[in-house]
Amino acid sequence: MGEYVDHEVSDDPLHVLRHSTAHLLAAAVTELYPDVKYGIGPPVQDGFYYDFAFSSPIAESDLPAIESRMRRIVHEDRPFVQETLTRAEAIDQFRKRGQDYKLELINDKVEGDEVSVYHTGDFLDLCRGPHVASTRDLKAFKLLRLAGAYWRGDEKQPQLTRIYGTSWPAPKDLEEHLKFLEEAEKRDHKRIGKDLKLFMVDERVGAGLPLWLPAGATVRRELERFIVDEELARGYLHVRTPDVARLDLYRQSGHAQLYGENMYPPMKFEDGEELELRPVNCPHHIVIYQSDLRSYRDLPMRIAEIGNNWRYERSGTLIGLNRVRAFALNDAHIFCTPEQLMDEVKGAIELALYFSEVLGIEDWSYRLSSRDNVKEKWLGTEEQWERAQAALADALKAMGQSFEVGVGEAAFYGPKIDFQVKDVHRREFTNSTVQIDFQLPERFGLEYVAEDGSRKRPVMVHRGAAGSMERVFSYLIERYAGAFPTWLHPVQVVVAPLTDSQHDYA
Repeated sequence: MGEYVDHEVSDDPLHVLRHSTAHLLAAAVTELYPDVKYGIGPPVQDGFYYDFAFSSPIAESDLPAIESRMRRIVHEDRPFVQETLTRAEAIDQFRKRGQDYKLELINDKVEGDEVSVYHTGDFLDLCRGPHVASTRDLKAFKLLRLAGAYWRGDEKQPQLTRIYGTSWPAPKDLEEHLKFLEEAEKRDHKRIGKDLKLFMVDERVGAGLPLWLPAGATVRRELERFIVDEELARGYLHVRTPDVARLDLYRQSGHAQLYGENMYPPMKFEDGEELELRPVNCPHHIVIYQSDLRSYRDLPMRIAEIGNNWRYERSGTLIGLNRVRAFALNDAHIFCTPEQLMDEVKGAIELALYFSEVLGIEDWSYRLSSRDNVKEKWLGTEEQWERAQAALADALKAMGQSFEVGVGEAAFYGPKIDFQVKDVHRREFTNSTVQIDFQLPERFGLEYVAEDGSRKRPVMVHRGAAGSMERVFSYLIERYAGAFPTWLHPVQVVVAPLTDSQHDYA
C-alpha cells in the first residue's frame, strides 16, 4: 500500500490525536452538509486541518455548529475502525458517496490492489492511520478559522475551503495553547505593521508585493546601513546590479532549467531579446568577477549587495513580509581558492551569528541541507557534492555547533547551511544561509591566475548573512512587538521645545 496524502505517517501520540480529530471534523461536516465533498485532512504543527468543497460557502460563524456536532460524536463513543479493501471495492465505496477527490487519490497515490480505509460511524476515509481507539479519546479541541486552499496545492485545481483546528491531550493543554495564540496574535507583524503604519499590501499592486511606508522605510534604512557598514569593515565589496538580465544568463547558470517554476515569464521583445526579472543575484556577481583577470592575490573576493529579487510564490503560501514575491536580499558571493574555503565558510557563519546577536534573534538552529537521490534536480557530480557537504559539516563542528540534516533541501548547485528561525506563531523559516558551489564556477568558466602562473578554478560561497530585509523585519516586529531598539526606531530624533521662544531653534 502506498501513502495517500503528502504528510508523514507517524505513531507519535500527538500526531495520532490530531489526525484523528481531523477525521472527527470531517465526520461532523458530512453529517451537517450531506452533499459536501472532502479532500485531505492531515495533522500539522499544533493542530490539523481538513479541506472541503461545499455546495454553498460557509463562514466562520458556522464553526460553532460544526464543533458542537463534533462533541456530539465524541459523546457517542464511535470507534475508529480500519479496513483493507481491494482497489475496486474502495472505488465503489467512494463513488457511491460521490467523493471525487478520494477517487482521484486512489488513482494517483495507491500502489497495488490493497487500499486502507477508516470508518468512524458512517464516515469513511481513505487513510493508512494510525488513529485513537474511539472518538471518546478526543477530549480537547477547538476549530480556529477558515482559509482557501487549492486542491493538492495546484492553482489550476478547484479552490476548497480549509477548516483549521487544534487538538490536545487535555483541556489544560488546549487552554494554554489558546492563550499562546492570543498573545501571538498581539505580536503578529501583519497587525503591528498596519497599526504602526510600517508597511502595507494593496491588491492593486498585487499579493506578495509589499509597500514600505515612511516609518518602515526608516527602520529599513537603518538596518541596511548597519549591515553594509559591517560588511565593508570585513572586506566585502558592495556593488549595485540591475533587477533584470537577459534570459540567456539564467540559462547558463541553470536557473531557467532547474528553478524555472519560481521565476516569472520572460519579457519578450520584437527583436527577439528576452529579459527576465532576476530570482537571484549570483549570475550578476559572477559577471562582475569576470570583468577583469583575477590573481590569487585578489582572492578571496567578497562581492556583496542588498539586491532586489523576484520569485513567483503561490498565493496560498504568501505570509505578510515573511514570504513575498519581491524582496531585497542581503546577499554576497565569495570567490576563493580551495585552500581559503574553510576560513571563508567560518567567516560567513560568524557574520550571520553576529547579525543575529545584534538584532536579538534568539530562537534558531542549524540545518545542513543536502540533496536527495533525484539526480535530474541537481548539477554536478556526487564527489563534488560530498566534498561541499563535508566542508560545511566540518566548519560547523570546528565551531562547536550542532546541526540537523535536511535531505532534499539543498540548492540545485550545492548543499547549504540554513539558519532556521521561528516566528511568533512557531512557524519555522530560513533566515540566513551559507552555501558552497563548485557548479557555477564551471558553468561560467571562472578562473584565477595561481601563484605558479597557471589558470585555476575558484570555489564560490553564496551567503545571506542577515537574510532578506522583508523577512528579518517581520521577525524584528514580532520580536519587539513594535517597540524597536532606539537605533532602529522609526522616529530617530525628536526635539521637544519647552516654551514658544524655543520653536525656531527646535
